[in-house]
Amino acid sequence: MKKSSSVADLCERLRLAFDRYPPGEKLPSSRALVEQYGVSPVTVSRAVAQLAAEGFLVTRPGAGSFRARRERPARAPEDTDTSWQEVVLSAEPATAPGEGLPRSVDDTGVLATLSAPLPGVIGLHGGYLHASLRPERALASALAGAARRPGVWAQPPVEGLEELRGWFAREIAGPSGPLDAADVLVTGGGQSSLTTALRALAPPGSSVLVESPTYPGLLAAARACGVRPVPVPVDADGLRTDLLEEAFAATGARLLLCQPLFHNPTGAVLAPQRRAEVLRIARAASAFVVEDDFARRLAHTDAAPLPPTLASEDEHGTVVHVCSLTKATSPSLRVGALAARGPVLRRLRAIQVVDSFFVPRPLQEATLELVGSPAWPRHLRAVAAGLTERRAAMTDALVRELPELEQPSTRRGGYHLWLRLPEGADESETVAGALREGVAVAPGRAYFPAEPPAPHLRLGFAGTAGAQEAARGVRRLVRALRAR
Repeated sequence: MKKSSSVADLCERLRLAFDRYPPGEKLPSSRALVEQYGVSPVTVSRAVAQLAAEGFLVTRPGAGSFRARRERPARAPEDTDTSWQEVVLSAEPATAPGEGLPRSVDDTGVLATLSAPLPGVIGLHGGYLHASLRPERALASALAGAARRPGVWAQPPVEGLEELRGWFAREIAGPSGPLDAADVLVTGGGQSSLTTALRALAPPGSSVLVESPTYPGLLAAARACGVRPVPVPVDADGLRTDLLEEAFAATGARLLLCQPLFHNPTGAVLAPQRRAEVLRIARAASAFVVEDDFARRLAHTDAAPLPPTLASEDEHGTVVHVCSLTKATSPSLRVGALAARGPVLRRLRAIQVVDSFFVPRPLQEATLELVGSPAWPRHLRAVAAGLTERRAAMTDALVRELPELEQPSTRRGGYHLWLRLPEGADESETVAGALREGVAVAPGRAYFPAEPPAPHLRLGFAGTAGAQEAARGVRRLVRALRAR
């Protein structure tokens, strides 16, 4: 973690970290805070005193510091009675059967992977790179270079800068592929792209086909848009195309969302014989395929040559391609792309313009500086090596520590493993027990649009400090499993 000698800065960090502790819970020792935040004992002492003065924590000589039991300040009844909001937020206009679904916004599955781990807890729940794997110096240089570009604070084209759109087109379909800059829309990251695609392509009340299991952020976005996600199972070779045609026929869906490369959460890669089937079946159903290509820049050093995108093999404008640079760089570089051909691109652009106008130009200019620098290929090689090392350490630890469990398939890309728990295991209890042992993991239930076939955990290794921490996280998980 970045060092800082500022008492105010440390106070802010401790407020964020300690706010997750229940009232009365003992907090980490001063010595642990010195090691965790890389500051001096004097800075820790002053920060703890400041938080105690604010009533945020209490100190007990000889016992340590504890989260304070604070009462909410008294307020007038008219300020605290918000029960009327329950009626307003849940009210839906009367519709005929099949014309609409109640919208629901459930961020539980997303927050389970976004929350920062508590001090001393190893985070295996997230999906972003550890600070040691981020190109922070290259990003700083890119931002500085962007600031010197003429017109950097001017309004960009709503579709995005043409140079950046052209770069994405070549990345998605190759230099001689079927896409060019005119087929690309620069977006504010992968999640924004998926939401835009859902709003553009799926009318409220309709069904959309999704992989099962799949990314919780996709399920949350679909339900928030008022559409019904219908599962199509995934196996070791990716989406079950033998069930896809039947799913289109049974639901009348006109949209399939899938992750053909290093699928989240299973890590599967869509088998060669199934790639053409996906396009053929969707074409026959007059349906779009949203290809979420989130992990292409997360291939490991021992990966085989990656298959091309579905978009590069699409002859009919069936595929709407989604990609982002966030996973391979930093959670704060929220720049991605939507690529499509035909009238659908105008629909996608209209949705994005109405929602957010455009992606800020300084961010687009900084992205161009980054991907055009010699540091970019070096960074991708460093990420590949770092992920390979962490994956091997986690896989070896699981085989050694949990030989009785079905072991995750070894994938050569992505940032996580998908662990099936024994039948009858309680996911919630396992996750809570793991946290008590000092490791945060993601429960599998949120990844299923319908009833899950078995309990699972998703174990991420990209956010760990290295191979040793990845293995140590597995050992802590094992202690939680043994204690059941």
